[in-house]
Amino acid sequence: MMIVLIPLYAAFRKVPVYETFIDGAKDGFQTAVSIIPHLVGMMTAIGMFRASGAMDAMLGLVRPLFEQIGIPGEVLPLGLLRPISGSGSLAYVTDLIKTHGPDSMIARIASTIQGSTDTTLYVLTVYFGAIGIRKTRYALKVGLFSDAVGFFAAAAACWLLF
Repeated sequence: MMIVLIPLYAAFRKVPVYETFIDGAKDGFQTAVSIIPHLVGMMTAIGMFRASGAMDAMLGLVRPLFEQIGIPGEVLPLGLLRPISGSGSLAYVTDLIKTHGPDSMIARIASTIQGSTDTTLYVLTVYFGAIGIRKTRYALKVGLFSDAVGFFAAAAACWLLF
């Protein structure tokens, strides 16, 4: 319905639909090119973090604590990966489901975390980088805090419901 209504409304208002679309596409391409350095920087930092072994060391320290409160150690990497990469975290969740089965508590918690959190660092990098914002103020803190709340709430909801 929108595919028909929007061009009809634009034609009624005498807006050059195709030319306006082309101008928007040009702007979109320029935006995509302008965010490439931000994405390369983020992906490089992620690769360095994982390759250095810092992620494994950090997870090894907190794993016993999380398992005592009912959060399986297998989902901990997802808590770190999800704010950074949507496709990477989805691949990790898929692997957990294949390994432990779709009805396992690990798969349920991981799937719920995947749906309850966001790719905060990716979003901030892309959107703020696209419009040139250098100082993110509270966006990073609030975004990561909401991801942490989503992580713990997802685990709690799974334990309550399943």
